Order: sequence, then structure tokens, then C-alpha cells
Amino acid sequence: MTRPCALVLCALLAWLALPTYAAVLLASVDRTRLNEGETFQLTLETNDVTQFGKPDLSPLATDFEVHDTRQINHLATLAEDGPGTTRWVITLLPRSRGTLTLPALTLGELHSQPIVVQVLQAGSEPHDNLAPVFIDSRLEPSSAYVQAQVVLTLRVYHSVALYDDGSLSPLRVDDARVEQLGPARTYEKLINGVRHGVIETRYALYPQRSGDMLIPPVVFTATPAQTDATGSPHPGALARVASAQLTLNVRPRPALYPADQPWLPARSLSLSETWNPDSDQAQVGDSLTRTLTLKAEGLTSGQLPPLPVTEITGLRHYPDRPQLGNQYSERGVVGSRTEREALVPSQAGNLELPALEVVWWNTFEDHLEHTRLPARTLHVAEAANVPPGPAPGAPAVANPPRLWPWQVATGISLALAALGFTLWWRARTRPAVAKAAPAGPTPRELLEELKRACLTNEPQTTRQALDAWARQQPETLADMAARYAPLSEALDKLNGALYSEAGRYWQGAELWRAIGTIPASERASPRGGDSLPPLYPQ
Repeated sequence: MTRPCALVLCALLAWLALPTYAAVLLASVDRTRLNEGETFQLTLETNDVTQFGKPDLSPLATDFEVHDTRQINHLATLAEDGPGTTRWVITLLPRSRGTLTLPALTLGELHSQPIVVQVLQAGSEPHDNLAPVFIDSRLEPSSAYVQAQVVLTLRVYHSVALYDDGSLSPLRVDDARVEQLGPARTYEKLINGVRHGVIETRYALYPQRSGDMLIPPVVFTATPAQTDATGSPHPGALARVASAQLTLNVRPRPALYPADQPWLPARSLSLSETWNPDSDQAQVGDSLTRTLTLKAEGLTSGQLPPLPVTEITGLRHYPDRPQLGNQYSERGVVGSRTEREALVPSQAGNLELPALEVVWWNTFEDHLEHTRLPARTLHVAEAANVPPGPAPGAPAVANPPRLWPWQVATGISLALAALGFTLWWRARTRPAVAKAAPAGPTPRELLEELKRACLTNEPQTTRQALDAWARQQPETLADMAARYAPLSEALDKLNGALYSEAGRYWQGAELWRAIGTIPASERASPRGGDSLPPLYPQ
């Protein structure tokens, strides 16, 4: 085979060995709600690096003007798991207001998904729209309940080019928590026929007291770009503009809101649950995972309260750490709280899980609401390896006939004779001196193995070592746990680590200390090599 053919063959084999990825064309926009006369950005991204053309943008011409298109190529490195990507960033201006649909676009044989955007009627223009640089600030809503979300939007308009050194001063509001809603956005807007660049920054405010609250001005500084007589750009005088001071009316908590419930003022709230496995049937000892998710629009995850704990007789629960998360939407923050717990039935029968209810105040419609999860019944059967007991009402089994003493003695004599003959027959076929069989682990060795497993904080290894040690004890592990409270508590924590995702946080020192509380006289005595008599007795 010639050298060029060998290189081509190696390249083909290497290409076939690469992981395959389904080629897609994903479409996204930087915002789905905008005012009339404002531009926004559409991003098309594909992981098919073999596409050398450009997307067909002609379907956009009906409802949008295409102002600018940029292509960004990203080549994957050896450390990255996945192919490279190609991205097109397209600046669009809606031709009309209302609900508009970005149609599906094509790139070769790939198709993107359609996207719906809402173009609102332009409100009152900023009063200072003749200045080269000015700030417009808006509060939504202008009146809110205490601890409810208020969105402050700051828009810096500039009809002159600016260098990229522009910055806003920090927003500090007394008696209110302030959280910026993502990075600043940039787009364009026509005002009186003049094209302005816009730098939009949004904040979520959470007032902590009722009454009138002042929102102080925010200062924007930037360097404008000017041109001299020859057309060469040069930096101009530093521009410094401030926003207007705003007043927010904060209302107190409504009187009809229940006093024993946490205050939750939200625009919307949902409560959902999932089960793994998703079934109402279970057996004693099975592990069921219940996941509860509380999500509220207008509240951060830190404002969401813990959900009620599942306390049911016959059902042990092992909760995991809650997962908190915040997402940013067009209306502000969407906070979520996810609680996961492992439920282990300890007795058969029908176990009733009560309904869960969350009380909250609907700030959009201004009234009290209750969000509820219905009750649930778990049907728990006996474990498959446990023989069922007699059914209720079944007749009792008659006692077996009693054996006479001579019958018992005769049976024992025959059994001993058969055993002696068997041992004698086997001894004939073996050497006079038999090799000593290796003895199993002694109780002392098993105890040392259990100690190492506990102190390394490995719940699975500890459970195996604990079972091996307990098999050589004079009583069962359950009997020992019933007599010694520290051992019972330590076993519950070990089971919790095994049945939930909190196993990596389990500490085995408590279990080892609980083992030490058992008197040495009640443990199995050492056997084997540890029980030899002294060489020189006194």
C-alpha cells in the first residue's frame, strides 16, 4: 500500500472512531418582550462543523428588518468533549407591534424551532431625549407589598458613539435587598427618527419595611468618541449623567393573611412532586424517593420556606439537603426549592401520606391563595423473603403427637452410630497428620475491620463490616440496638446515609463509639489462635 493511501486510510479510521453527535440548529433570542422601535438579537447555533453555508434569512423579511449578521466559529480542543460549534448573531428590528413569530430557519438539511416575541407599544419617550447621553429609570410596579419583588430598569440612551469604559455606580437602597438581574443588555432604538444605542440594566428590589421608600439616583460615566476635521476618532470629554430619584410606596402585610404562615408575596407559585419508582405499591424495606419542588415567580430561593416533614408511623424518612436555585426571566427572579427524601416502609399495610398545602399572596391579582398537593396512599406488602403469618380467623394447626422417651433415645443412638461410622470411614482415607485448614477471621479481626471502616467514613463498607461482625455475636444486631440506645441512633444515621444522597457527609466515629458502649463481656470471645494456653504455666 502506498504512503498516501495509508494516510487516507488512517484518517478515515480516526474519523470513524470519533463519537457521533446529532447535528442540530438551535435558535434563541436575548429577550422575548421589547418595545416598538427596539432591536433584539437572534442567535443560531449548530454543532455540524461540515456546514459551510449560511442560514436562509429570507423568511424573516416579512415581520423583521435584518440590520447586522455576525458569524462566530468555535473549534473544539482535545480537552473538550464534543464537536466545535458555529454561531450566527443576527440583529433584528420588528416592523410592527404585537405578537410576532420568528419562523423556522434552514441551514442545509437542518431546521431551527420557531420563537414567539411580544412587541409592546412604545411608552412615553424620555423627557431628556435631546441630550447625547441620558438615563431613563422605571419601577414596575410603583407600589408593592413589603418583601415583594419590584423591578427597577435603568436604560442609558446615547446618540453618540461611546468607548467601552462606560460604568454605572452601585445601586444601594436603605431597608431593601438589591439583586441585579443578569448582565446588562445592549440594543438600538429609534427616538424621533434618531438612532440611539441603549444599555439596559435591571435590578430586583425587595423592600424590608412598609412606607415610602426612596430609590437614589445612579450615575453613568463614559467617554464619547468624537471625530476631528480629518475624520479620525478621538476621545471627548468624560460624560457623566444621573438617573432621577424615584419613590416606591411599600404596603404592609395584609391583615387577612394567616399569622401562623410564612409571608410569601409572589406573582405565581407552583408545588409539584415526583416519585421513584412512580408507583403506589411497595414492600417492607423498599426505598422510595420522593422529590418535592416549590417554585415561585417574584421570590428568591432564600425566601421559600421548608416543606412539612413526612412523619408517619411505619414509614422511616431520610431527608437530603435541599437544592436552591434562582432563574432570571423577563419579569424578574424565579426562585425554586427542591427537597428530596428517601422513604422506607417498616410495616405492611396502607400508609396515608397527608396533603401538602402552601399559603401565599398573589401580588398580580392581589388576593390570598392556597396551592395544594393531594393526599397519597402507599400500599405496602410484606417482604418477599418473609413467610406470611396465619390469616385472621384461620383455624389453629393441631399440635403434633408427643414422642415417647424411648423413641427419642433410640433416634439419638441411631444418629450417633451413623455419625461415628461416617467419621471412621472418612478417617481411613486421610493421612495420619492432617494439614490445618486456614481459620476464618477472629472476632478481634472483624472488630478491627469495623473500626477501620467507621473511621474512613464509608457507609457501604461499614455496613458490610458491621454485618460480618454481628454474625459472630451471641445476639442479633437488632437485639443489641434495642438494648443500647446509642447503637440504635447510630444505626439509624447509617441507614439514612445508605438510602439517601447524603452518604458522602456521614461520619462513622459516632457508630464506633456506640459499639464501644457494649460491655466486652457480652461480645463474642476471641477464638482460634487467640485462645492458646500459656507456654509455661505458673
